[in-house]
Amino acid sequence: MCILTRRLQILLDDGQYARLEAYAREQGLSVGAAVREAIDKAIPTDGGRRRAAAREILTAEPVEVGSVEELKRELDLIRSGAR
Repeated sequence: MCILTRRLQILLDDGQYARLEAYAREQGLSVGAAVREAIDKAIPTDGGRRRAAAREILTAEPVEVGSVEELKRELDLIRSGAR
């Protein structure tokens, strides 16, 4: 369990707070936990970005590619700048 050591004070308008409070209630969270969850979703750690990238790769639709020789030729062209 992470020990929380920083305090943050923010000002919200009534609509923002009502949405936040309703979300927290629906999720069974405190308002503070809902804010921390939102921060983690909006600004993921490097590990979070890596997991998201891996998830995108693993769920991507298959792509048709040529033979190994065709791919090697294409890479050679790219590397030579002649693409």
